[in-house]
Amino acid sequence: MSALVPLLVTLPLLGAAVALIFGRRRRVQVGVSIATLTLVAVVAAILLYAVDASGVPLAVSVGGWPIPFGIVLYVDRLAALLVVVSSIVLLAVLIFSVGQGAADGDDETPVSIFHPSYLILAAGIFNAFIAGDLFNLYVGFEILLVASYVLITLGSTESRIRTGVVYIVVSLVSSILFLAAIAAIYGALGTVNMAQLADRMGELPDEVQLVLHLMLLLAFSIKAAVFPLSFWLPDSYPTAPAPVTAVFAGLLTKVGVYAMIRTETQIFRENDVNTLLLIVALATMVVGILGAVAQAELKRILSFTLVSHIGYMVFGLAVGTAEALGATIYYMVHHIVVQTTLFLAVGLIERRAGSTSILKVKGLMRAAPFLAVLYFIPAINLGGLPPFSGFIGKYALFAAAAAVGTPLMYVLMVGGIVTSLLTLYALMRAWNLSFWREDEDQADEPGVVDRIAYLDAAPASGIQTERRVIPRVMTAATAGMVVVTLALTIFAGPLYRLCASIGEALPYPVSLTHLQEEVDDAN
Repeated sequence: MSALVPLLVTLPLLGAAVALIFGRRRRVQVGVSIATLTLVAVVAAILLYAVDASGVPLAVSVGGWPIPFGIVLYVDRLAALLVVVSSIVLLAVLIFSVGQGAADGDDETPVSIFHPSYLILAAGIFNAFIAGDLFNLYVGFEILLVASYVLITLGSTESRIRTGVVYIVVSLVSSILFLAAIAAIYGALGTVNMAQLADRMGELPDEVQLVLHLMLLLAFSIKAAVFPLSFWLPDSYPTAPAPVTAVFAGLLTKVGVYAMIRTETQIFRENDVNTLLLIVALATMVVGILGAVAQAELKRILSFTLVSHIGYMVFGLAVGTAEALGATIYYMVHHIVVQTTLFLAVGLIERRAGSTSILKVKGLMRAAPFLAVLYFIPAINLGGLPPFSGFIGKYALFAAAAAVGTPLMYVLMVGGIVTSLLTLYALMRAWNLSFWREDEDQADEPGVVDRIAYLDAAPASGIQTERRVIPRVMTAATAGMVVVTLALTIFAGPLYRLCASIGEALPYPVSLTHLQEEVDDAN
């Protein structure tokens, strides 16, 4: 079974190479990309079943080198679950992009560039999830970031190049901080293997541990868009093509959150900064959602809600109990799927209406009722209405915080409830104005002015593009993701039990002895 682990990374890389070779043959590239991500999803599902059934993680030392000299790929329940979810999301967005490319003649997503870059992005994401040491985690980040630099500037428009430069600069700063932290950790402890670091970190003075801890947290917080390091995200994501924005919003920030979870629960268990994380989580939730309320453009609304809901994950991580960590994992899975689905739905709205400004889009309920459903279901899910997965995840987080019972926990619970209500308000306001406002309504009618006049000065509220037909493939991909969001609710019991088992295992770092035994068994 361990022989399957390297396939999670090698398959997308090989697929990218084949797609690049057939750069002028669109159908071949599409077939290779879909087949590759489908195979990865199947392999990841098999690995998830294996590690969940046995309760024993799988570890592979690449090249047969002994730990810690070799690159260790490590798959436990958490890594396997996230790879399964990520591969499903990547496959759905890929199908969406295929429909868009076929309809637009690949103007938005040039096939010769898009498919190799997309598969390399997938390889970087999967590598980050199964990395067994900090340097390989850094390599995973760099692989996905290099691919994201290409994807975020597809089309080479002025706005995409400008925001892409900001994204690249911020990402480089984060990478430099991460690499500096790795160098400092290696200099202090002589290893970057996470299992060894868990054993050795206690040998360092508390002050040194704190410095190393904060260096890693700072680097990961930039990648995860944690306030106040989230300034780059709302301007960077909305300008990219719809499928690129969707996959970025769903996955890239979660890789940063995943890295925070790994380091906090396994390497720095005895040197916690939970109070700081709680304060940061509250600020991220509140500031992010206030930004969303002030927006008049759907992609920017979703970008700010993305920032605010990262705060829920940091909140659960900071609570630190097994129950809170399980709830955090469940909420992360929920958010990956729901946020991606909302961005795909907004991509459809943009094609149908020629704009994503809620000041301009109107009358869609009559013109595209199915599109209204595709937006409405994930919107109320993200807002946390029962019985959807958003409500389940938030309730579990609040229950775990209430069990701790400190005053700060109750403040965070109030902040989380307010954030959830404002999320629902921002998304439903957009739905009401875009779908229920009739085409014949005029902006100078008193009722309309009173409701939306304060948004006139919102950024990007005047962008207008050509109205285009929505291909069935794009609608089918979005509808499929909506079904997945509903599945998170229908199968919430088994999924939450899996996440709870992950939460129970996370506070206990993997020992080097156990990791070496797994590598020896695999060899």
